[in-house]
Amino acid sequence: MRFEFLKEHRGEIGPIKKACGLMKVSKSGFYEYLGRKKSDAQIEREAIEGFVVEAFERHKGRYGYRRINRELRKSGIVVSEKRVLRIMQKLGLAGKGATRKHRIQKKVEPGDPRLNLVERAFTVGERNRLWVGDITYIPTREGWLYLAAVIDAFSRKVVGWSMSERITEKVAIDAMEQAVGREGPPDDGSLVFHDDQGAQYTSRSFQRCLDSHGIVQSVSRPGTPLDNAVAESFFKTLKRELVKERSYGTRDEAKQDIFKYIELYYNRVRMHSTLGYMSPVEYERQYA
Repeated sequence: MRFEFLKEHRGEIGPIKKACGLMKVSKSGFYEYLGRKKSDAQIEREAIEGFVVEAFERHKGRYGYRRINRELRKSGIVVSEKRVLRIMQKLGLAGKGATRKHRIQKKVEPGDPRLNLVERAFTVGERNRLWVGDITYIPTREGWLYLAAVIDAFSRKVVGWSMSERITEKVAIDAMEQAVGREGPPDDGSLVFHDDQGAQYTSRSFQRCLDSHGIVQSVSRPGTPLDNAVAESFFKTLKRELVKERSYGTRDEAKQDIFKYIELYYNRVRMHSTLGYMSPVEYERQYA
């Protein structure tokens, strides 16, 4: 360990003779150490550290040790999760992990409508059987940008989205129309769309949109965000991995960034633990 420290800091200590004296090692022993070849174990350790750093930077710090481990395995590099965790701790790499919050479910008051057809059963066996949606806001220096998203619960893929400077029923309708146009779901009432009872989703215009495509609506109970957990999870991920580190000057700047995140990264590349660490597109190719 003294030889290694001296190797890394010898320029800071002074002449080699002085540095060896301070470290209480022989000058001849130090030069012998410099001439040694790296052991196989050291070569392997440094290579794996490099692979971990490469994967971490490729995903812009969004992956923690579990996803980094899966990423390495996809490349044929088999190491344990614990080893990846130790390497990341050693190198000071910390993924943008989620902070879990446990909410107490709001009690249902007498007369509260029970139109929840999903009841938090978000696991479905095929595409275009259950879609979920919601609207969130993105801050910019021009003002808020509102994002509506439609997500297929089967693969967690964002199948439709729309952005607007105004939070009206149009942003919700545009996201739904995009989803229908891209996915071509059946119009026989077999597709359920679940939302949080926001004013945009309870509007007559949005109801007509769903009816025209044969989509059945399901809604969360008031004040119960876990009833729409899949949509909530997507927006939390978007804000944690993208928006939190940005300071958008304009809405157009935010739109371009969000478009790239959804279409080029989230749907096609980002691993999802609920999908066996596959991306939504990969999952659909394998199971749809």
